[in-house]
Parts: sequence; C-alpha cells; structure tokens
Amino acid sequence: MDKSFMVYIAIGIGFMYLITRYVGDIQAEDDKYSNNAHAEEMKYAQYNAVDSIGQDILDVTGVDATTQFKAWNKSTLKEEFLEIFPNFSEMQGFVKDRIRGKILQDKLTHKLTDIEDKFFSGGMTAEEAKRELGDIK
Repeated sequence: MDKSFMVYIAIGIGFMYLITRYVGDIQAEDDKYSNNAHAEEMKYAQYNAVDSIGQDILDVTGVDATTQFKAWNKSTLKEEFLEIFPNFSEMQGFVKDRIRGKILQDKLTHKLTDIEDKFFSGGMTAEEAKRELGDIK
C-alpha cells in the first residue's frame, strides 16, 4: 500500500476518535445549559393535535385554566386566529371548531364578543382590538 493512503487512514481514525470522544460531552453540556424557554415550549406542545379532518387543534381538555391559557399563548393556532381578524364570525367558528377545553373556549368567546362590540361601536381601534385578542390570561 501507498504511505499517503496509510496517513489518510490514520488521520481518519484519529478524527473518528475525537468525534466519538467529545460529541457526547458537548451534548451533555448543551442539555445542562439549554434555556428554559425551549423546555416550556415543548411542555405545551403536547396539547397540539390534529382532528378527524386533518386540522390542527388545541386540545386542553381536563387541565387547569392557567395551563390552558399558557398553552394557547404558546400555540401556533393563536397566530392563525389573529390572522382572521376582523372577521368575527369566522373567529367564533375557529374557537368552536379548533379549540378543545371549556374554560379556554368560554374565555375566548366572551373576549371576542366584548371586543367585537367595542370595535364596531368605535370604542376601539383595529390595533387595540388585535392587541386585546392576543392577550388572553
């Protein structure tokens, strides 16, 4: 065999040793120092589901109110819901069809009705209405 080929094999073996030796250490450090925001996001991702017709839904049935609101605020459905604004009837349908959880549904429906009344009476601008809809607690 050629000496340069043997050198390439030796370098390859050394490289493989370094990778297998230190990658595990790097991953352990990464897990230790990972931010809590990612862990919290993954905590609420368990409530995302798909219904029988293939739509993404938020299913928070049977959990406490605080968890329902936090899951809603972390959900991608919230952005989709806000994109529908100012079509309030479609927003009402969105809440009924794509959100499971009595407390959250009731809160969103009540807030939506209240904001709709204020918006169409001129007591609230579109920006204020959207901000209020985005802030469900």
